[in-house]
Amino acid sequence: MPLKDGILFKINNNVNKLFKNKATIQASWGHHRILRNQMKNEAIDSSNLFQECRLCPRGCGTKRSEGTGQKSAGFCGETAQLKVAYVGPHFGEEPPLVGTHGSGTVFFSGCSLRCSYCQNFQISREGMGETLELEDLAEKVVDMTAAHSVHNVNFVTPDHFFPHVFRLISLLRREGCDLPMVFNTSGYQSISMLKMAEPFVDIYLPDFKYADSTLAARFSRCKDYPEVALKAISEMIRQKGFLDSFEKESLLATKGVLVRHLILPGYVENSVNVLTTLYLEFGARLPLSLMSQYKPVRHHQEENMNRPVTSEEFRKVYEHAIDLGFENLFVQFPGEGESREPNKAPFLPDFTKHKPFSGGHPQD
Repeated sequence: MPLKDGILFKINNNVNKLFKNKATIQASWGHHRILRNQMKNEAIDSSNLFQECRLCPRGCGTKRSEGTGQKSAGFCGETAQLKVAYVGPHFGEEPPLVGTHGSGTVFFSGCSLRCSYCQNFQISREGMGETLELEDLAEKVVDMTAAHSVHNVNFVTPDHFFPHVFRLISLLRREGCDLPMVFNTSGYQSISMLKMAEPFVDIYLPDFKYADSTLAARFSRCKDYPEVALKAISEMIRQKGFLDSFEKESLLATKGVLVRHLILPGYVENSVNVLTTLYLEFGARLPLSLMSQYKPVRHHQEENMNRPVTSEEFRKVYEHAIDLGFENLFVQFPGEGESREPNKAPFLPDFTKHKPFSGGHPQD
């Protein structure tokens, strides 16, 4: 059953216990001025990573550090200037990340994948967000963790801003923040950048969107996605192992990898092949989140993509996951936890609002 309002996932291994509060960072870190001074003295030089950008597997080579205009924006749509759409607690993630106080999300503007159907299109494709200096983002994160007692800091689509994120995490940890750092990614990541990320991240939440390279090319303009993403997930698991909430039978995750897959309407075969690929590569104990939340956000050229996933489509994919024997499975069943707001999908954010996400949990 859903855990309170807004948690629309079920746990296949029947862990039905209340979440316990986790001690989080205290408000007594010190005045924000200290953060600014330390940030200015931070030794990490990120400028070379934005120069002829190779942060993602596309390797577009854009000189992102040479201006703020569109000519300096990479395929991701962003320059080296940090841009953020939302900082705050979020209750739509899987239960070991949400707990009782939420996951402390930082939603970045832009995206290195830019899927044509993206549910977060306002920020991934339209670039909605606020340009910030790194010290300003640090203050926002400090305020969020102190005010809301979130269980982790969750960086959503961080890879095109990795240099900034690495620097921010270094500062937060020096200031005493011991919360798990989460990288919430598309799965389309560079192995070299993942190796650089290893000391900064605790939990990876990668998608594995496509087993079909033709579909990957059509919807995300990256025919090599299946191969690249599988190698990236392998590297993530090498670094962190499987999500430890399953390994330790804990109610909150502190380390590891959880792979997500969004079922697309009309493309059941892709989802079936995704699950088979993951099973063959990583085995039945791989933590997996199967999502049915797709909603059309704009008119799509593919007619199938202009409707939600049907119950029959979901059933075929879900039954395949069960037949394969996945042991650590989160399942988002269609129609559960419908939003109380008319015409509002429960997982579909509106980043024009102060509270982008619907649901019963407070975000202030």
